[in-house]
Amino acid sequence: MPLTETKLRTLKSKDKPYKVADQRGLYIEVTPSGGKLWRFRYRIGKTEKKLSIGPYPEISLKEARDAAYEARHTVASGGDPALEKRKRKIRNELLSAQTFEAVAREYIEQMMVKNGLAQATLVKANFFLEQLTPAIGNRPIHEIEPFEVLAPLKRLEATGKHETAKKCRSFAGRVFRYGVATTRCKSDPTAMLKGALVTPRAQHYAAILEPKELGGLLRAIDDYTGHLVTKYALQIAPHVFVRPGELRHAEWHEIDLEDGVWKIPAGKMKARRPHAVPLSKQVVGYLTDLATMLGTEGYVFPSARSGKRPMSENTLNAAFRRMGYSKDELTAHGLRATASTFLNESGLWNPDAIERALAHGDSNVVRGIGHRGKHWDERVRMAQWWSDYLDELRAGKRRRAT
Repeated sequence: MPLTETKLRTLKSKDKPYKVADQRGLYIEVTPSGGKLWRFRYRIGKTEKKLSIGPYPEISLKEARDAAYEARHTVASGGDPALEKRKRKIRNELLSAQTFEAVAREYIEQMMVKNGLAQATLVKANFFLEQLTPAIGNRPIHEIEPFEVLAPLKRLEATGKHETAKKCRSFAGRVFRYGVATTRCKSDPTAMLKGALVTPRAQHYAAILEPKELGGLLRAIDDYTGHLVTKYALQIAPHVFVRPGELRHAEWHEIDLEDGVWKIPAGKMKARRPHAVPLSKQVVGYLTDLATMLGTEGYVFPSARSGKRPMSENTLNAAFRRMGYSKDELTAHGLRATASTFLNESGLWNPDAIERALAHGDSNVVRGIGHRGKHWDERVRMAQWWSDYLDELRAGKRRRAT
């Protein structure tokens, strides 16, 4: 006789498990602890097999019969419902483990760390992941829809962080495309978000563009009373045209004081190409003094807290604020704009040589590798001229760079 809800509720536990049949292979097993488990008995050839459907009352009588009906159809079609269930479980477990955060961390490790990208780039990638994780980090990557990615980006926009929102979308897109390439998802939902974010205004770093003001800055740096390593970094920064991150990550093994060359490896450069910096006599002098005090192992400008780490990215700008310069007047990155402006206004140097000195890219990768390539001799002369000019401004001479 088929089971009823009333009979199911009255089934009591015994010392040993026992079974009560419903119909057409469906039965319920009552355990000594009082549990009631739905099971379906069927045959594949001459082999009898069982399919676990689930517990009662979580699975009602009607739901159990529907599951048994589907299982009978699977058997009739030549399938094995228990095997199909195990496959679905394995697939679901696999997919649930492939969350956005898990795939993103794999992407960072496989595509960024192992390719030797700069530490600053890795820090930024992890920062972007932190912004996205609360919203989609635990979501299976193949299930994420465009609106789920848009939500955290809009929250960033609402706080005025338009550039961060844009870069987070770009990072998420790279993770999804990596997911597609490794068969974890089928598409990149961020592709549908183009145009959904506010276009950030171009960022212009505050810079000093007048000779008198530049001379005043150089004298203020000489009078700086903070950490000595920071002072040397401040003194060298105006001379070498590099980005702040490239300066603070400089290591002694990259610098040849005798030949007057600093060879920056590709992994530390924004364009991911090696770059060489000609060092003027003044810069060689600063570095020689620093080497005498600190030795020539590790970072040229180590952190005040640990010699095994470079100075923090905020150190130079914090020093400028301590010297009385606001963020609207001067930034460490703005020193590049200062050099570019004065060098171009002088009319003495090939614009291509200036661009190469600023490492603004080179379409010919092979040509960019050798530091004694095109414009090198001119860049050596230009570096020395620029340092001499800075010395004149420091001494109070007010002529333009012409």
